[in-house]
Amino acid sequence: MTTRSPIFYDPSTDSMYVRFTDGNQWDQKVDDDRDLVIDYDEHGNLVGYDIQYASQHMDVVAEAMAILRGHMPKAA
Repeated sequence: MTTRSPIFYDPSTDSMYVRFTDGNQWDQKVDDDRDLVIDYDEHGNLVGYDIQYASQHMDVVAEAMAILRGHMPKAA
């Protein structure tokens, strides 16, 4: 069984996508000040962060990592 990484970074565009759940993106909220698109599923649950110019927004990257940690199963 292979596990897909919840983090994808494209250095050619300096963009990062952090997926918090396997839900399908249904709606989006754009935060232009932070170059961030927040994806939600059909029930309003958080699906992922699409961070543009990620290297310039380490605060947003740190926020995404904190959210991701909260969604990850605890080690036994």
